Amino acid sequence: MRPLLLVLLAWPLAAQAPVVSPFQAEKARALLRAQLPCLGCHELDGEGGRVGPSLTTVAERRDAAYIRAIIEDPGRVVPGAAMPKAMIPTTTRDLVIRYLSRNARAGTPPPAVAQGSILLSPSSILYQRWCSSCHGNKGGGDGPNAKYLPVPPAIHSNASRMSVRSDDALFDAIAGGGAVMGKSARMPAFGATLAPAEIRSLVAYIRTLCACRGPAWSTDGSKP
Repeated sequence: MRPLLLVLLAWPLAAQAPVVSPFQAEKARALLRAQLPCLGCHELDGEGGRVGPSLTTVAERRDAAYIRAIIEDPGRVVPGAAMPKAMIPTTTRDLVIRYLSRNARAGTPPPAVAQGSILLSPSSILYQRWCSSCHGNKGGGDGPNAKYLPVPPAIHSNASRMSVRSDDALFDAIAGGGAVMGKSARMPAFGATLAPAEIRSLVAYIRTLCACRGPAWSTDGSKP
């Protein structure tokens, strides 16, 4: 028994599968279904979006090191990937990572890929990349992923609905996600992925889709 114990103690931690108790697994599933944005794009056990890879089978396709790296900072692993950096507490993120990688092989961390300089994209390109899969190409709330969401996406082309939302409210929803605005938690936060100027350009683009302004109290009246 003693030699076996020494072998177990010397075994590299990175080679061990994440340990997740039944309680932790259930907590992770509950968080993913009700409080986190992941299922806005990804499917888990038949529930959730379809624009991202399935989380149900992720451990069969990827090793644990890759799963951790892509969740912690998608852009450093796959530059250009349409996956925002998750803005969630570290302990919650770690629990989700351990849950999703519990049956995966250990692996080694993928190398960080240089992302180059940040170039602001035109607002229409940003909208197509980050918003259209749910909100539709023209803001009609009819993107291909919309049918998989428990709450219909906002219709950005609807003037009567969008005119009651201030530019600041739209900015905060894009930057902080749906949950912080009392909306659907499936709407992800883009504040750690997009520059403030890019978010402002998205707000301005939404105003072109609805051909409307925010409420009078939220503007200074100097712009049409």
